[in-house]
Amino acid sequence: MSSNPLPQALPDVAGDTATSARALDWVGMERIALPLRLPTPDGAGMQVAASVDIGVDLARPEARGIHMSRLYLRLQDALAVEAMTPAGLRRTLQDCIDSQDGLSTQARLALRYDHLLRRDALASGHSGWKAYPVEIDARLGAERLSLTLAFSVDYSSTCPASAALSRQANADHFATEFASARPLSTGVVRDWIASEHGLAATPHAQRSRAMVSVVLRPSFDELPVTDLIDAVEAVLGTPVQTAVKRADEQAFARRNAENLMFAEDAARRVATVLAEDARIERYELSVTHFESLHAHDAVARVAGEGVN
Repeated sequence: MSSNPLPQALPDVAGDTATSARALDWVGMERIALPLRLPTPDGAGMQVAASVDIGVDLARPEARGIHMSRLYLRLQDALAVEAMTPAGLRRTLQDCIDSQDGLSTQARLALRYDHLLRRDALASGHSGWKAYPVEIDARLGAERLSLTLAFSVDYSSTCPASAALSRQANADHFATEFASARPLSTGVVRDWIASEHGLAATPHAQRSRAMVSVVLRPSFDELPVTDLIDAVEAVLGTPVQTAVKRADEQAFARRNAENLMFAEDAARRVATVLAEDARIERYELSVTHFESLHAHDAVARVAGEGVN
């Protein structure tokens, strides 16, 4: 006769009745390390590392706890296999609700990752990778899906006031240097401008950041992460670069001269792009210019609605 003990059912105290009966808004886990599959134009998908929050409501006041491990297992399988789309997020959230056997009526998922895009240099023909921090907040309740997309874009901002003051200083410097020179040839003036003596002042510029948060209309098939990043960079005109040779640096300097902007100018530019996008229901944005003149930063914020 075998001496091995018979297997016993493991206790599950989460199924006990709660001592203080009360429904809870959200119960779940935060900062789960999981792979996330992003859609790509070729359909193959790209897998990236993500930090994930998952939660459901506890709608039954007398229930002591949710089935936490079920959320983890379903999330792990869904995000690694299915590319991230509005429809895929809806299915994942509904599966999380269904896994709770009637304990929950809504679910929330937050995904944080770096969105990698390959960017061409401005003049040299080189290219390099650039990472954009992205966070997606997806909520499902009463069969309605809510999607919020947040991301940030770094760019260079050259101060218009500083540029005007520098132009005046350079003009005064030229007038002083050539006060008695007559006549002036184009070659002489060009050589002087190109020399160390030809620049009396330069405008101040700084790295800056636009932080964007949009509520998306879930009726579209794809999450417009790349599209919106591209649109914001294009309207600002001076996104920070990756691979840079001397020709690229000169081209970047020219772009800064063509796109002089205060924080107010940058915020208005970005808001105009967001307000015209049919995929956006509402938007909030802030821009920060990390001043090189001051010890403090210049900021501007604006919120609004997308086109109907």
